[in-house]
Amino acid sequence: MNELEATESTPDSDSPEVSKSQRKREAQELLELAKKLITMPASRLQRMPLDQDLREEVGFARSIRAHGARKRQLMTVGKMLRKRDTRQLLDAVNNADKKNRQVTIRHHLVEAWRDRLIDGGDQELSELLQQVPAINAQTLRQLIRNARKEAGLGKPPAAARKIFKLLRDADTQNPLP
Repeated sequence: MNELEATESTPDSDSPEVSKSQRKREAQELLELAKKLITMPASRLQRMPLDQDLREEVGFARSIRAHGARKRQLMTVGKMLRKRDTRQLLDAVNNADKKNRQVTIRHHLVEAWRDRLIDGGDQELSELLQQVPAINAQTLRQLIRNARKEAGLGKPPAAARKIFKLLRDADTQNPLP
């Protein structure tokens, strides 16, 4: 055996061999990223760090309405992503998703406080006022009374909506407990 054959038959120890299954998993992750980009609201998409040609392809995919054509264009965007370093893009998409989850969590917390105030007694109100003194107590008490009255009469929850807005504004200034 000559020296050339010996170097070709030994595996290259510097580059680890990636299995076919791993390559498929990575391609599937990039396809999911492509789906997120295509279905993302336009305002969020503008803030994503995309190359111009990738941005054009994503925009084209967003304009397609036929299912088969849209799927083909999705595959094209996925293929383009495989040829790029997507770490920065993945971080941007994940940060945006994380922000949305945090906003949703805060929204649910404000809703829970509103429900506690309407369904509960003065103890919940005094607890909230101790922890968030910036809220106008008199206005909040009046809205709670109105919300209870509306609920009893089966009217639309206008006062409950006002309580939500008041609590949401207070939450942006000083997070609710």
